[in-house]
Amino acid sequence: MPSFASSAHLVRSMRSLLRPSQQGITSISIADDDNEINTKTQSFQVQPRSVQVHVAHELLQAGHQYLDVRTCDEFRAGHPSGAINIPYMLNNGAEMFKNSKFLEEVSSQFRKDDDIVVGCKSGRRSLLAACDLQAAGFVRVTDVAGGYTAWTENGLPVAK
Repeated sequence: MPSFASSAHLVRSMRSLLRPSQQGITSISIADDDNEINTKTQSFQVQPRSVQVHVAHELLQAGHQYLDVRTCDEFRAGHPSGAINIPYMLNNGAEMFKNSKFLEEVSSQFRKDDDIVVGCKSGRRSLLAACDLQAAGFVRVTDVAGGYTAWTENGLPVAK
């Protein structure tokens, strides 16, 4: 059986093997052949896959579900057809703050193995939301780069 020169080399090798379907992997444990107590652990976060809006549209046509994480007001102004709105950030009129029930609300609408496309206005909130979803065990999460702004600029279908 081949041996690795260091645990860092093994971790780099494992990172290169990760595919989008394995994005839920957050750590790898490395032990010697005798499974002694000196187990070494290296943790890392795999960032969700981000795609351009035309690819996101194709994913929706293939059966993925669109999770729109914009505020309710932003969503009501227009959204991709069939989108489900669960705000990642809430607005109390004076400031924006993280929705403390976001993961709970998403879990009530989606299974952890659902194919989810996550979008917002510009791509910032959706990337944060996608990272949180992935860390919570949602394994098929894709972020929409450019968000709803890019969606409308590219003439993709919207609903109001």
